[in-house]
Amino acid sequence: MQTKIIDFSKFSSIRIGPKVNVALIQQDQIPKGHVIIGSANNILVSPTPPPLMILSKEYDFIRSEGDRLVIGAATPGGRVVSYCKKNDIAHFEYLSKLPGTLGGMLKMNAGLKEYEIFNYLVAIRTKNGWIPKEEIEYGYRKTSIDDVVFEAIFIAEKGFSLERLEMFAQMRSNQPSEPSAGSCFKNPPGDYAGRLIEAVGLKGLRQGMMAFSEVHANFLVNYGGGTFADALTLIREAQLRVKEAFGIDLQCEIVMIDATK
Repeated sequence: MQTKIIDFSKFSSIRIGPKVNVALIQQDQIPKGHVIIGSANNILVSPTPPPLMILSKEYDFIRSEGDRLVIGAATPGGRVVSYCKKNDIAHFEYLSKLPGTLGGMLKMNAGLKEYEIFNYLVAIRTKNGWIPKEEIEYGYRKTSIDDVVFEAIFIAEKGFSLERLEMFAQMRSNQPSEPSAGSCFKNPPGDYAGRLIEAVGLKGLRQGMMAFSEVHANFLVNYGGGTFADALTLIREAQLRVKEAFGIDLQCEIVMIDATK
């Protein structure tokens, strides 16, 4: 089994985590007892993580097959957008503003507003072979996918839209520039996590070098040298205050990677 050393304080989008020896998934061989990390864009890695694994570069590919698009699960969203722009393929423009690789996007049904990765999905391939979309449970930022995804097939329609590309850029223009793991909490039905966090007085609140952003309250940002413990303190404080004030249980969109959980 091949491995690579990853320093999560540099590799993860929130710039938190230890230096770890991570197993590489190659030729569909999945190491037992390991947790997959993807491109570490929506995860928070503790100082004591479980054994970790990541897809090798063999799963970073994209190709057209008639009216279908076949994409490897290690393919970055930005590469998908570039391919679709070059080949005039519609409905993937929103990926330009979603960091990460396809596997992670599929696992959480990533998207912007009504534009979601499952909208034009046909099937995914795991260790159990090809699984059609109809056999997967999915909803707002969640799916029933538990296995490692190797690749996926999508409907490919003509009509790449520069207007949609600009629209998605505007939708993301209010995001903070500091390192973060994206949205900290899922929006509860009929409301917004950012509004709730701001309403209980947590917008801009710091714990060490971590804070709920002054730009957008639902972004937990790292001002440099932030720690897992500081991030966890803020997350729990937000959940507690929002529960007390509104009776709403905020659900984390950030995935915690911690062996002690």
